[in-house]
Order: sequence, then C-alpha cells, then structure tokens
Amino acid sequence: MTDAALSRPRAARGVQRAPEARVSIAPRPAHAAAPIAPRLLAWFDVHGRHDLPWQRERTAYTVWVSEVMLQQTQVATVVPFYERFVARFPTVEALAAAPLDDVLTLWSGLGYYARARNLWNGARAVVDTHGGQVPSGFDELHALPGIGRSTAGAILAQACGARFAILDGNAKRVLARHHAVEGWPGERDVQDELWVLAEGHTPLERVVDYTQAIMDLGATLCTRVRPACMVCPLAETCAACRAGTQALYPAPRPKRKRARRSVTVLVVEDPEGCVLLARRPARGIWGGLYSFPELADGDTAAEWCARTLGANVAAERALATIEHGFTHFDLDLEPRWLRLAAAPRVVQDRDDFLWQRPSAAPVVGIPAPVAALFGALAIGARDASGEQNSRAALSAKEL
Repeated sequence: MTDAALSRPRAARGVQRAPEARVSIAPRPAHAAAPIAPRLLAWFDVHGRHDLPWQRERTAYTVWVSEVMLQQTQVATVVPFYERFVARFPTVEALAAAPLDDVLTLWSGLGYYARARNLWNGARAVVDTHGGQVPSGFDELHALPGIGRSTAGAILAQACGARFAILDGNAKRVLARHHAVEGWPGERDVQDELWVLAEGHTPLERVVDYTQAIMDLGATLCTRVRPACMVCPLAETCAACRAGTQALYPAPRPKRKRARRSVTVLVVEDPEGCVLLARRPARGIWGGLYSFPELADGDTAAEWCARTLGANVAAERALATIEHGFTHFDLDLEPRWLRLAAAPRVVQDRDDFLWQRPSAAPVVGIPAPVAALFGALAIGARDASGEQNSRAALSAKEL
C-alpha cells in the first residue's frame, strides 16, 4: 500500500478499541510498505540532535528522567534541570533514598510537579520491587508511577535498542500531518489510529536514532506553527504538505471555557524578616511543595494569625494579584502581606511550616509564582535597607 493510500479518509470508527498497552511491536503492519524511516534517519544523521546530556551516557534511568522532564516541556528548558538533577541523583538508588523535599526543590520552576512525585515514587518501587534495576520488560516498566505507553516505549527504545514505538506530542504532529489523520489526538479512536501508524513506521534497525529523529523533526521542522516544509525530508509524501493543510493537523482540543479560581494567601513576616511557608497537601496543585498559607472564605488574616500562630498583626496590606495559568484553569493569587507584632508562639512544633528569609536560597521546593513573589520581597527588603542606610549616612554627614 502506498503513502497516497494511507492518506485516504478513514473508514467509520467502530466501537472496538485497540488495547492501551502492547508488549511488543510485531509483525509490522502492511501500511508500513512505504516507510518514512530511511528519509528520516538520513536527515537525522546530518541535522538531528546528537549531543543532548541524556544521550552521552544512555541508561534506562537517565532516559527515564529525561523523558519525564520532556513531557510538555521544551528541550532547552529541560537541559539545565536535567543536569542538576542527575548530578544530585546519579542513580535510581540515590533518587529513591532522597527526601521528597530535595527532589521537589530541584524540580522547582520546571512545573507539572506530579511528574517529580511520580518519578520519586517510581524510583522507590524500582528499588523495593526490582532490586534497583529499571525493568527491561514493557509491562513492568509501564506499571511504574507516571510511565505511560509512550514513555515506556521511549525508555526501552533508547536505552535498550528494543523496537517499541513512541507517540509524544512531536510524533503525533508528524504522523497526523503525514497521513492527514483527522481529529484531536486526545480522542481515543484518533490516538489508536496514530499508534498503528507509529508502530508501523518504527524500523527494525537503528531504533534509538529513529526515536530521537521523529522527536527532533517535530520539534525543529514540523512545528505547531510555521512548519519548515521546504526543508522537511518527508514533504514529498506528506498529505498535509501536498494539500497545503498543515494548520489543520493535528486538530486542536475542542474549546471549552477555562475555569478561573481565586484564592487569598497570607505573606506572613515575623519581626526578623522571615516569611512563613506551609507545605501543601500531597495531592492537588503544587502537591508537596511549600507555598503561602491560604485564607479560607469568611476568615480574616488577624483571626488566622491569632489562632494559628498565637501572634497579633502589627501591619497589613494587599499586594498585587498574581495570575498563573494551569493546564485546565487560571488561578488568581491574592496575597496579603502581614507583619507580626511579635514572634509566633505556637508554630515551632509544626513540621509542615517553615520560616524562610526571602533573600536566602529556598531549602524546599516552591512553585514559580511563590518564588517570584519571594524575589520581589527580597528586592523590597534590600531597597528598604539601602534607603535606611542612605538616610543614616546623610544624617551622619549633616552632623
């Protein structure tokens, strides 16, 4: 069957669905008779990325870390986080033995913190259940926290050279355009069709290079907007390129109104200039990270401080709203700055509270918006200190 035949509209979608996980990819489907792999690999040899940090010493662990970090995050952003992470946790045993706070601290700023928690829990499972060896079998690997079908395939393909397909966002875009696959890839039947194509195009040889090549092509040429089709090695047989319909594939997520939430947080400062952080619940947004305490509806800052800290409020003011977007909703943080009249009396024995000086490097993981506000507080403290020093110097000079 030719690529042209592959580009014909799909038959009506039935109710039967392919299984979500496959242990192997064999035999190759008939529709792979006109494969993209030879052209893609020839392009990759010249233009692909060959010196990414996780390519220098490929192990199942390092590939696992990189694949998790690369979920919904660009390579350029991931590289420095990856290098710091593997320097601190060079083995799966080191990661499993580390406190979660240390893991979240290194992850701060990368976002999607459930990835870090799953990676840590997965490492502990590998040590406890698999003797510290990352599983080389698909089912065992796929069973670990946070490892889906594509991530499992990427680990086995890149670390073991095993013939497993991947279907990350870049691969979805390349295949959807090349075969004019209609529909949003988040729909199960569309995803099933893309998996069939991904499996069929995965070659028998050079699986490691092919896996990186299809990701590189999607990241550098077959981009979401303004794809560079003039220099794409697959342009000649790409259905979307031939029809000029690149913008239609893959179809976007159906639009829905984004929810907007608002929460008041307390920026509580003690007389020594330290600010209170509270550990968030393990599940939910920013799970396990430290943030500013939240103020419940109907509560007041003064009542919260008296009840929780045993301290009175000497000064209070509202700070600028911080807007932060999550995948499915937008959040407005309404911070209120409070200066305590005296040191707190009833918080020292709580292990979920931490007093942090804004000018000091955080010793726990904190979300990006909190880190940004901490930076502003540190600058404000320096400016205030500088202003006081200048006034003192002026007074001394006048005397």
